[in-house]
Amino acid sequence: MDKRLIYLDNNATTKVDEKVVEAMLPYFSQEYANPGGMYDFAGRVGAKIKEAREAVKEFMGANNQKEIYFTGSGSEGANTAIRGFLNATPGKKHIITTKVEHPCVLNTYKDLEKSGHKVTYLGVDADGNINLRELETSVKPETALVSIMAANNETGIIFPYEKIAETVKQINPETKVFVDAVQAAGKIKMDFKNTKVDFAAISGHKFHAPKGIGALYVKGGTLFSPIITGGHQERGKRAGTENTASIIAMGKAAELAIDGLKEELTRVKKLRDKLEQNILKNVFNARLNSSTGNRVPNTTNIGFEYIEGELILLYLNELGICASSGSACTSGSLDPSHVLRAMGVPFTALHGSIRLSLSRYTTEEEIEYTCKVFPEITDKINKLSPFQKELAELKSIKEHHT
Repeated sequence: MDKRLIYLDNNATTKVDEKVVEAMLPYFSQEYANPGGMYDFAGRVGAKIKEAREAVKEFMGANNQKEIYFTGSGSEGANTAIRGFLNATPGKKHIITTKVEHPCVLNTYKDLEKSGHKVTYLGVDADGNINLRELETSVKPETALVSIMAANNETGIIFPYEKIAETVKQINPETKVFVDAVQAAGKIKMDFKNTKVDFAAISGHKFHAPKGIGALYVKGGTLFSPIITGGHQERGKRAGTENTASIIAMGKAAELAIDGLKEELTRVKKLRDKLEQNILKNVFNARLNSSTGNRVPNTTNIGFEYIEGELILLYLNELGICASSGSACTSGSLDPSHVLRAMGVPFTALHGSIRLSLSRYTTEEEIEYTCKVFPEITDKINKLSPFQKELAELKSIKEHHT
């Protein structure tokens, strides 16, 4: 008998929608022409790429297809925006970002610091929100770029990137704004044409398209240099034969995500809230690692004091429940989350924090089962903890308050 599978790690990746698979399959074996060819066979493929670009344009809220460039991932999109713009405008060396960005952004800036760029890292409060006053005082005449995520991959906290871009442009109209929208795509509406944002990157596998395909929004008239040079593809900004099947797949996934946004904001959010509230109610040493308010609808990050998160994940895995301790790009690290450290999460809960992230495929039955087994799992792990005195005191305090 197959082991039960409950997938609650959708911020790491998502199941490819069956309609998306159906849309892309012909471009492996039937419509296999290189879209750059001059004959009708290639023209049919090129036309489908154009359709996909139109779908992604609508999904990201761009003005026109010329503002959409296909990439190989969210990481490539971020690097293209960041390095591409800085290479095109070498005179200014100051960058502003936050301490809670994804590793593909933070590590890019750490690398740029080695070549003379100065980076200001903005802090966040205990709920994961950015201090906008600190941002305002950080923008200088020499500031080339402000880099902000739309939604945090570990906590789900939504950053006010529209307001941030507006504020930045008021202080220094020449400063460009890059938004890492990877975890926002498919979960909240995006409409970049009505913002002051200059660049925004997404990744298809976060909204039920395949891995290995992404897109970059570049506001019309914004300068940037390619980081992959060679042929004429993507209007000379990203060389290499187009990943045709995956581009078409992402176009289909974008259409489905637009149609499914209401479900994300209602049914998925309701299931997330049910899971979160049940754990917080029935596990005495559980704490929510963010505010309950301004988050994407599928994500919760819960800390369990005086026990190890990795042990929770192992027990969950034994029951067929997939979760994570944070970013998939840092899951092999034993260091506590840089996001939770920046938020000031107590040391007692840092190593005991896990992320649970849902999708439109998550069912009520799956959430009910997870709610049922979670207290059982944590009870077992609590008994193994070397901090029995602290756990007893914590339990007593919670019982007193309830």
